Amino acid sequence: MFDVIIVGGGAAGFYAAIQIAGLSPELKIAIFERGKTVLSKVKVSGGGRCNVTHGEFLPKELATNYPRGEKELLGPFHKYAPMDVMAFFEEKGVPLKIEEDGRVFPKSDSSQSIIDCLVGEADRLGVQVLKNSSVKAINKTDDGWQVTTMNKHYQTIKLMLATGSNPKIWKQLENLGHHIISPVPSLFTFNINDERIQGIQGLSAYAAVEVMPKKTFNTDKTALNLKSKVKDDAVLYADGPLLITHWGLSGPAILKLSAWGANILNDYNYAFKIKVNWLPEYSTASMEAYLKELKAIEAKKTVVRTNVTELPKRLWMRLVEAANIEPDERWGDINKEQLQALAEQLTSSSFKVEGKSTFKEEFVTAGGVDLKEINFKTFESKLHPNLYFAGEIINVDAITGGFNFQNAWTGAYIAAQAIAS
Repeated sequence: MFDVIIVGGGAAGFYAAIQIAGLSPELKIAIFERGKTVLSKVKVSGGGRCNVTHGEFLPKELATNYPRGEKELLGPFHKYAPMDVMAFFEEKGVPLKIEEDGRVFPKSDSSQSIIDCLVGEADRLGVQVLKNSSVKAINKTDDGWQVTTMNKHYQTIKLMLATGSNPKIWKQLENLGHHIISPVPSLFTFNINDERIQGIQGLSAYAAVEVMPKKTFNTDKTALNLKSKVKDDAVLYADGPLLITHWGLSGPAILKLSAWGANILNDYNYAFKIKVNWLPEYSTASMEAYLKELKAIEAKKTVVRTNVTELPKRLWMRLVEAANIEPDERWGDINKEQLQALAEQLTSSSFKVEGKSTFKEEFVTAGGVDLKEINFKTFESKLHPNLYFAGEIINVDAITGGFNFQNAWTGAYIAAQAIAS
């Protein structure tokens, strides 16, 4: 018999257990982890450095980084925000640093520092950690909950689920009457096979990217119209650093699109077109006017060797080539059509996306427990008393940068306060 069982040995589960045990040392607390190791996602996050949170300390601004959960998390972020998380780890002897882009990492640049802290605190506070304990069933009892693993039934008064994107636990919750928003991938990169970006991986530029609409497309011979989701000519828009990779395009601009457009891009079956403006300060028309000026000024110079933009040289050369301008052609010799084509390549390059790739090891899903069924003052189920949630099990996800962990820390802390009281 336990006072509190937490299912899920990840960031949210450990953080909640530590907070509960710190507030109410007399409670008997257990973490059930289905695998043989705990905190595995913490281990690989941030390229093994662990992007603990983000240095955005204003709750309203912080919440805007959540495609799903922005409105619901605003109140919780007023109670527990990145500065509180940073204070927790600093007090436990894990110094942190804020990098230029706002991401927060341990000064050790090792996720093991965070893992050792969480595991050590849980152990110090007497939290039992049961590994290889996959939960097979969750049932209500007269005075709490029964949690069934492969070998045993456990009783608890209060139950927290922090299992992330676990379809089996979602199914258990559906059996209990909760509505689960169907999960779809978020935070992924775009697979693109295009000569313009082949062989120049590693180059980056600040760009604006638009996902173009599929007004109709067929799924089992049924035409689906997404016009209601289209704003102007594009379904989605994002700007930011764009990275050319072996398999296509990545970087913050693409990751923003994948997060905000998780459901739409899933509907598209990850096959769609994007337009890239490599020089967002220009429109196609203003770029064409600029190129006309260059044609007059640089008439005797070859186009491909003229450094007229801030783009990486090899990318410029590829875009010039795509505009049907030969390597030895001079500005004075190119015609109107070539000039227009170059303006379009620079400000409205069209690329065909054919599939996606997981962003590093950081797999995130959109979907989970319907937010309408959660009391965000306590992170307790509105359907079942003494049932709590934290982390990605609920329909909350964020762009990359430490925001998904912040959701886990905040939810775990607020639920812990409610459980301990």
